[in-house]
Amino acid sequence: MRLRIATWNVNSVRLRVEQVARFVREQAPDVLCLQEIKCQAGQFPGQAFADMGLPHLRIAGQKGWHGVAIASRLPIEDAPPIEACRNGHARCVSGTVAGVEIQNFYIPAGGDTPDRQANEKFDHKLDFYERLTAETARRDPRAPLVIAGDLNVAPGEFDVWNHRYMSRVVSHTPVEVEAFSKLMNSINLMDVVREAAPEPEKLASWWSYRAQDFRKSNRGLRLDHLLLSPGLREAALRQGAPAARIHDDVRAWERPSDHAPVSVDLGL
Repeated sequence: MRLRIATWNVNSVRLRVEQVARFVREQAPDVLCLQEIKCQAGQFPGQAFADMGLPHLRIAGQKGWHGVAIASRLPIEDAPPIEACRNGHARCVSGTVAGVEIQNFYIPAGGDTPDRQANEKFDHKLDFYERLTAETARRDPRAPLVIAGDLNVAPGEFDVWNHRYMSRVVSHTPVEVEAFSKLMNSINLMDVVREAAPEPEKLASWWSYRAQDFRKSNRGLRLDHLLLSPGLREAALRQGAPAARIHDDVRAWERPSDHAPVSVDLGL
């Protein structure tokens, strides 16, 4: 079977439920991981998702801020939770679909100052990475695991619009890139989108709202990720090359999120 998993920082699920429905119609994901839903669980538009064909839900909601959810065409079974947020924000949600464990995260952006001592938000971000990496390192690499979400780090030189400039800006600083690398190395995770579009191709999944024409300014960052355990490598490469992509056309829709969805097809 083909299992299509997508991740999207939707920046308010209630505000953008119509965009979500369009994306689901056009791309037919079996599992949709959402970040920044910005509502409590009881406010989540569950009927709209049932109408889309994604009736199975796991929601970690929070009033006004944060919030993550998994919506699925197939039943969602329990998966071991990874509570990587020391502040208790709704930034983590988990589930197992068709035997694949999915961990969906909205990692803190980290504020403006890349200094752990001077900036609590930046310290929180790195602490989140450290906790997540420690938990991931305890997993069996052969088990099917997807780490999905807005991980708020653009890890590579070609994941930012200007490597030299962005190396001084939160999201691409050396300490963040190192934290991302440690997570990747914990069980030899596969960056499936980058595998599908190897460097030096530039990739981005986020563009600031400040730009009137995001394509013209082209100052994007690749902050949204689908990371696969070695146990899913064969499933991702079933067709020879990964069927993984960033749906940057969605960023051009009316009243868009500042993030674009990212998807991968697994042959199970």
